[in-house]
Amino acid sequence: MARVVVVGGGFGGMAAAARLAKLGHTVSLLERGDQLGGALTTVERDGFGWDAGPTSTLLPAVVRDLFRKSGRPLEREVDLQPLPLVREHRFADGSVLRLPGGSRAAQLEAVDALGPGLGRQWVDHAASYGEVWEVLRREWFERPHDADVAPRELTALLDRRESLRTRLRRTFGDERLRLVAGHRLVMDGHELRDVPAWAGFDSYLEQRFGAWTVPGGLAALGTAMAGRLALRGVDVRTGTEARDLVVRGGRVAAVTTDGGDLDADVVVVAVDPRRLPVLAPHVRRTTPAFPPLVHHLGLSGAVPDLAHEVVLHGDPLLVLRTGGRAPDGGAAWTLLARGRMWEDPLTALARHGIDVRRQVVARVDRTPRDLVALWGGSPHGVAWAGPRSARRRLGPRTPVDGVLAAGAHATTGPGLPFAGLSAALVAELVGRA
Repeated sequence: MARVVVVGGGFGGMAAAARLAKLGHTVSLLERGDQLGGALTTVERDGFGWDAGPTSTLLPAVVRDLFRKSGRPLEREVDLQPLPLVREHRFADGSVLRLPGGSRAAQLEAVDALGPGLGRQWVDHAASYGEVWEVLRREWFERPHDADVAPRELTALLDRRESLRTRLRRTFGDERLRLVAGHRLVMDGHELRDVPAWAGFDSYLEQRFGAWTVPGGLAALGTAMAGRLALRGVDVRTGTEARDLVVRGGRVAAVTTDGGDLDADVVVVAVDPRRLPVLAPHVRRTTPAFPPLVHHLGLSGAVPDLAHEVVLHGDPLLVLRTGGRAPDGGAAWTLLARGRMWEDPLTALARHGIDVRRQVVARVDRTPRDLVALWGGSPHGVAWAGPRSARRRLGPRTPVDGVLAAGAHATTGPGLPFAGLSAALVAELVGRA
């Protein structure tokens, strides 16, 4: 039985702690904030409630596997449901794409409405990632990477020099399809010229598996995970910041906090490694992918009936999410903005024909700096620094013996399922007690 200390109480840290405790280890989890969940929490004001971070997720099987492997099945605690639309895209020329998920045929029909032949281009592009995804899933996301024994097909994929921007320009003559395929990475803080072409596999995942959410807010997953930690007997210490790691004889021995050192046989780092001086030199060549501007809006009166997520293409790029909780007669929206902000984002929203400025009765604005300070790092992890930069991240192994990495900064995939997969890799490396 190992003494395991998990640093960070976001989804990746909680997933690692729950899995390791189920494997029989003694687990402590340190979280600098006063609650668990990180970006997977709720913002509340004046009776309104909004998801602090993501409002939907891909790959529901990853979340189901986490709950099954750490205790009771997900369905007994959280009602994870498919979204009929992944999102709606609105373009500068006035055209609109309502993109369904989980169906090649439905996507073909929807995209073909933008122009004859475009549907076939889109579904073929998404499907072209099928084999790529299988290689990545099998050899990268679900198996701890070892360069000495990595299969040739994975090494060739990671070493490709083609960027996603180049691939999209080569594939689509219609700019709107390029915007659809790349917007998620742009909104997550990446430059498409620095993103490897293979990282566009989220289009395939949305087409194949759809997008999923929880009625009332995805933060319910964070609440359920906190309950799972209690069930598994994890020693959760909120308000406790890890200052550094103690290394003796080349191996980790403890985690330093303001309250003293906490002995450990294994440390799982589920935060930005820059926060820990022992690890910081090993990530000098990486930078965080900073979050967008976030505006949580409480609205009164009748509002437009919009999809769960609406992407408004332009500069700035706006993403409107409508699934928050509100008092009777109101609505709770979240507006994300990235790009040139020379006006209030609500004014930019109004220029797209959605004007709710007179209906705002509650508002919470958070800058990228605010969010990084609140969560102790970017929930979007590491920014791509070129098509061949996948190996610059730490995780699941690190150069320090006994230290493993999980969470957003330890994975090359977007969102909750990939943080969850990183936790599964950590659990595999540690093994049973």
